[in-house]
Amino acid sequence: MSALHYAVRPSGSLLDMWRRVADAGCIALALLAVTPLLPIDTVLLAAAGMTAVLAFYALGAITSLYRSWRGVEGIREAACMAATWSATVLVLLLFAFLTRYTELAGRMGFCVWFVLAPTFMAVHRFVLRRIVAVMRAQGWNLRRYAIVGVNDLGVQLARNIEQTPGLGLRLVGFFDDRNEDRTRPVPADVGARLGTIDELVAQARAGAVDRIYVVFPLRAEERIRGVLQALGDTTASVYLVPDFFVFQLLHSRWTSIGGLPAVSVYETPLYGADGLLKRSFDLLVGWALLAILALPIAVIALLIKATSRGPAFFRQRRYGMNGEEFRVWKFRTMTVCEDGPQVTQATKNDQRITPIGAFLRKTSLDELPQLFNVLAGTMSLVGPRPHASAHNEQYRKLISGYMLRHKVKPGMTGLAAVRGWRGETDTLEKMQRRIECDHEYIREWSLWLDIKILLQTPLVVLRGHNAY
Repeated sequence: MSALHYAVRPSGSLLDMWRRVADAGCIALALLAVTPLLPIDTVLLAAAGMTAVLAFYALGAITSLYRSWRGVEGIREAACMAATWSATVLVLLLFAFLTRYTELAGRMGFCVWFVLAPTFMAVHRFVLRRIVAVMRAQGWNLRRYAIVGVNDLGVQLARNIEQTPGLGLRLVGFFDDRNEDRTRPVPADVGARLGTIDELVAQARAGAVDRIYVVFPLRAEERIRGVLQALGDTTASVYLVPDFFVFQLLHSRWTSIGGLPAVSVYETPLYGADGLLKRSFDLLVGWALLAILALPIAVIALLIKATSRGPAFFRQRRYGMNGEEFRVWKFRTMTVCEDGPQVTQATKNDQRITPIGAFLRKTSLDELPQLFNVLAGTMSLVGPRPHASAHNEQYRKLISGYMLRHKVKPGMTGLAAVRGWRGETDTLEKMQRRIECDHEYIREWSLWLDIKILLQTPLVVLRGHNAY
């Protein structure tokens, strides 16, 4: 028997086609705008424009720039576009080098073009989103949908769609073959139960329903199979909404393995363009901070050497992304440098802490050398705080999902720190709260979240809560 091949295919739309055309127009318009600054041959100018558009399209396929952005924040689409254009610029510079026109790549006109093109594309996307949202609110391009299954997942799905008017979906109602005493009532503010699945099929045949969402539990395989078979006699688009909320999802996404669809349950959010964006942000801000803090770091190192015996810097084994071990840089703040199978956490009035070490820990200045880890790529500016390897081995046995915090790089600061869960974890509950914050950070990651955490960190440090 030959193997069956299944594939989950991305949806396309006129809007996606318009975005492609508009992006090409924005790139060309930006190039025309800087033409007076480019005293070069017209043919070469056209070649540069065509190369830029083709490279942008090719890289857009890699970064999934032209996937459906319905229900996704505009800032994430803009970030994906910016990352795609940044890679395009590198392609253009390589093209200029290979064609021996590297002297042109450094001209002011090209630099302005590199900035102007993504600006035009970002403005276009912002305006397009607003226009589409207004038109859908007026009833344009709406899709009527029904939900098969009266349960908590179906109600939550309806609420999510209602809170996202940009999706352009309008609820027809709920349908279920079970008696009402076997299902929960549908809240009046959500919608109404209209009948059985046979009645839904009749409405779909009549063209009254465009989309149908099946929200039965995964264990109800036979029921799902029967519903899909019945709906196969209609032209409505049918979607399965698995009840994955019963699991502890960590940035789940659809993927494909040899043509077979799969959904990730535990996954990093930093793949593709998002990973490139976060790394670029780390390098840009990291080098800027190091330039500003180089002198203070040198002064602190001299003070440590002058006031106590031992090295100025201390390196300790920690778990990084995917559980890979690395050595974190810190200023030495104690009379000991523990890095073995047993590491004793610092406590209030700890006698091992040196006088200058107490000040450094209180102000978190002892963490400044971790900028070297950020630039080396073993850490990020923002992420779960790295724990000593000995503590990891201790708590992974006590807290469910503890090691999932290592699906991203550890950070110099993090969500748990700005929420007040920094410092000593003398109870299991404190560590659990910290891990919950780490999981939330991974699920909700965005560049804007990183920026907010960085801006909140100085205020947390000034308060000095739990820092000793």
